[in-house]
Amino acid sequence: MDILTLVGLIAGIVIVLLAMLANASLLTFMNLPGLAIVLGGTLAVTLIKFRLHTVVSSFRLAFATAFKDRVEKPVDLIQEVSALARVVRKEGILGLESHHTENEFLRKGINLCVDGHPPELITEALTQDIQQTMERYEVAERVFRGIGESAPAIGMLGTLVGLVQMLNTLDDPASIGPAMAIALLTTLYGAFLAQLVALPLADKLQLKAEDEQRNRLLIATSIENIMQGQNPRVMTELLSAFITPDQRMALAREREA
Repeated sequence: MDILTLVGLIAGIVIVLLAMLANASLLTFMNLPGLAIVLGGTLAVTLIKFRLHTVVSSFRLAFATAFKDRVEKPVDLIQEVSALARVVRKEGILGLESHHTENEFLRKGINLCVDGHPPELITEALTQDIQQTMERYEVAERVFRGIGESAPAIGMLGTLVGLVQMLNTLDDPASIGPAMAIALLTTLYGAFLAQLVALPLADKLQLKAEDEQRNRLLIATSIENIMQGQNPRVMTELLSAFITPDQRMALAREREA
């Protein structure tokens, strides 16, 4: 599980709540009409921009990736594919059939190799898989960035609604308070939803997409080199471009050991 995402989200919400409770009760900041304007308006705008199944799948992808640290470390992948290269040099491509891996994309590449497909077809299939996966991440990121853009704007609309209500009832002092609450709290709700939820999740999705793309490119490059019968040591050197200099040094020390 990606603890930092959860900790950051909870910490942000708690800090804002503590600031609210410093000199007032939580009920002071509760306004159901204003909340309905922001949540309902933001949902409506999101559904106008995107299809329903796109929004649903984006939320599923966000909560499946942003709060789970499921992306493997590139160093571990390099070590695993290097071992696969050594198996191929000793036993041939069919030697990969007994290898079990938790990485779904690597397992797909291994199955394509074992099934005897030509290298060009395998490369094309893996490339298409990478492109489709990145497109799903991109769409999910766009959905949350759209929410982050819409929520403050809807909050401003709620503010205008509250101001109009207040100006129309200046002769009734009892109605000024509720109207002013809608005017101010809708802006607060919109900023809260955008800055503490939607935009951070969009940024995390972008980061996860970059990590996923890097790992899949690493695996695709590895499969291509394995099919070409590349020397495992040479292949490891080629794949070291996917990791940081510190990780390269650690990998070199492990290889020497």
